[in-house]
Amino acid sequence: MSQNISINVNYLTRVEGHGNIVVEVKDGKLEICRLEIVESPRFFEAFLRGRSIYEAPHITCRICGICSCGHTLASIQAAEDALGIKPTEQTVLLRKLLLHYEQLDSHILHIYLLVAPDLVGVPSFVPLIKSHPDVVIRALRMKRLCNELCDILVGRHVHPISAVIGGFTKLPSEIDLEEMHKKLLALQKDIEVTIELFKDLKFPEFERDTEYIALVNDEDEYPLLYGDIGSTDGYRVSKYEYKNVTNEFIVPYASAKRTKWHRESYAVGALARFNLNYEKLHPKAKEAAATLGLKPKCINPYLNTVAQIVECVHCVEDAIRIIETLWQKGINYDEVVVPDINEHGLLPQRAGEGVGAVEVPRGLLIHHYECDERGIFRNANCIIPTNQNTHNIELDMLKLVPEIINQSPEEIRLSLEMLVRAYDPCISCSVHMVEVKLGDRD
Repeated sequence: MSQNISINVNYLTRVEGHGNIVVEVKDGKLEICRLEIVESPRFFEAFLRGRSIYEAPHITCRICGICSCGHTLASIQAAEDALGIKPTEQTVLLRKLLLHYEQLDSHILHIYLLVAPDLVGVPSFVPLIKSHPDVVIRALRMKRLCNELCDILVGRHVHPISAVIGGFTKLPSEIDLEEMHKKLLALQKDIEVTIELFKDLKFPEFERDTEYIALVNDEDEYPLLYGDIGSTDGYRVSKYEYKNVTNEFIVPYASAKRTKWHRESYAVGALARFNLNYEKLHPKAKEAAATLGLKPKCINPYLNTVAQIVECVHCVEDAIRIIETLWQKGINYDEVVVPDINEHGLLPQRAGEGVGAVEVPRGLLIHHYECDERGIFRNANCIIPTNQNTHNIELDMLKLVPEIINQSPEEIRLSLEMLVRAYDPCISCSVHMVEVKLGDRD
């Protein structure tokens, strides 16, 4: 096999946003190995300045069409923290339910439409329509059900309507709860078939030990909505210390910042959550992990997709539990939020600073807000899961290429593409940096 290899993947497919893979091997020596993020920058933090903090969830949910509900929940948490608002038990349950729907919707998209084609040897999801029609029908049915669950709970999945600071402007009726319960039972059956399908599919064998980061807590539940920031290296800090965790830095060939904590890089996402919180998964999710051969601590990044399947089991089962709890307790419709608007915006108002830390499909999402006494934004900061993963992906690539260098360029290219896709990156969300040059000054 040639010892001179040049791989240049412009605009990697089956990921959200624009990213390139560049690899150069000369005389058997790896000289260049980069994951280039070339997406145009987003300015959502700047959009918020001067606006009412009550507008934040409806603005920041536009950061992403895939994790729209996750951004909404992180934004609400940060805003309530800044304003001193404590959500009710019912509100917390409904938010956890919404976050489960978000995880399911995004994971199913990634598992079936983005990863499955690689595992069955076709170039995209479209050829599966002929070769695996039952898989396509199941995937679209599951995706539709997840969208419908979000529609019932918050009006729509992309840019949710009724989830606001303080609670919900519309609460589910008894009929809504029954309909959601019915749809979740239908998802149960399809996820069982999904496990059977993927247990027989072969994922690439590759390992690189790294630091995994996710929310952790002292409760019995699998932490998605609340918690401290924990590490598989044994560290745990409050969400308010997130800057000491993320330590953002830049590289000249990427428009997204990168992060590191105790090592050169760290990883977030389903596999990180699995590694840190396996014991808190629903028993059926643990059974699924055993069936799929997934055990903590797993250091094969390709198996992030398998961790997503395990999380799908957990989210369905816990969502069913939440709905049955709401049935038992009964919905308190006196908690419907009716915003009180005056000339300064919405009440209550006060100067404050707050941090929201939520586990969204791709990993730990952080929103940090500061507002003045009128509830008007002074500053905002958003730390996106994909920009936390980007440097870890590149270091995976640096280890992987020498291990597969005797393969053909086409095989190497596919392995690298599959590696990036395994992280389920949302590249557009991750870009919050721009370089401006004014004459000779940067």
